[in-house]
Amino acid sequence: MKITVLDGFTENPGDLSWDWLNECGDCTVYDRTPAELIQERCKDCDIVITNKTPLRRSVLENLTNLKFVGLLSTGFNIVDWEFCKEKGIPVCNIPSYSTNAVAQLVFALILEHTNAVAAHSESVHSGEWSACKDFCYQVAPLYELDGKTLGIIGFGKIGKAVARIALAFGMKVLASTNHPAPFDGVEFCGRDSLLERSDFVTVHCPLTPETEGMVNADFISKMKNTAVLINTSRGQVVDESALADALKSGRIAGAGLDVLSTEPPKADNPLFGIKNCFITPHIAWAGFETRERLMQICKENVLSFLDGKIINCVYR
Repeated sequence: MKITVLDGFTENPGDLSWDWLNECGDCTVYDRTPAELIQERCKDCDIVITNKTPLRRSVLENLTNLKFVGLLSTGFNIVDWEFCKEKGIPVCNIPSYSTNAVAQLVFALILEHTNAVAAHSESVHSGEWSACKDFCYQVAPLYELDGKTLGIIGFGKIGKAVARIALAFGMKVLASTNHPAPFDGVEFCGRDSLLERSDFVTVHCPLTPETEGMVNADFISKMKNTAVLINTSRGQVVDESALADALKSGRIAGAGLDVLSTEPPKADNPLFGIKNCFITPHIAWAGFETRERLMQICKENVLSFLDGKIINCVYR
């Protein structure tokens, strides 16, 4: 059995082990694979594992030995799964491995806006506290979350995890979803009502033709001018130019983003350099325990396939 991992570095920068794959066959793990080497590195492989390296039809149709595609992610748009379905090649992803980690980062971004931890720490290290006439001072306004309203767009597993944390903070929680179901402490409402009432709006919907560019100028115009936008879903959900204009003009108070429309982003991304826009480099999923869980599910996917069983296949 010949196996290749096309881009293993982000999943395992050295603190996990691929030894289990070596026990399954002749395995090669690449940190990264540029587009021009995808075909060559997949040649003659029975199993190909990928995270963000695309497997398009033009490549797949030449992989005559391919029997299984494993993903190191929940999303599967980087694989032409329809071609794989036609050929009976399972494409198996990693479901529900990062729910709590993503919810945790949502509140890290929210708390950066309400408590300005980084700015205050930088101020202390620069000597401002030592020179202060008082025992304390503020470099930015501070706010409590208790009593504030959090609006959640998309109410799947991550949205629900975010809601639980918000309720523990004493927040009021609104949710807008196509599939509302009773959830203690959460009020379901239309999107426009949510935007008008929320102090924080956090996006947790998949990227679809309907949600691409959803957070545009019209969307933002319905938010409070004191509100903060959080996006840890997919970068393409946000019209970045519209968001940049809104932040610069004070139309909304701030943003916290873990994803951008292009990753890695171009140096001229319109959101760069905006003081009230915190951006992290797609790290919500990247905690050690989260990646360890991802690796275990990937292992289960592969071993189940080798045992004649298919789990977590993206198509039915």
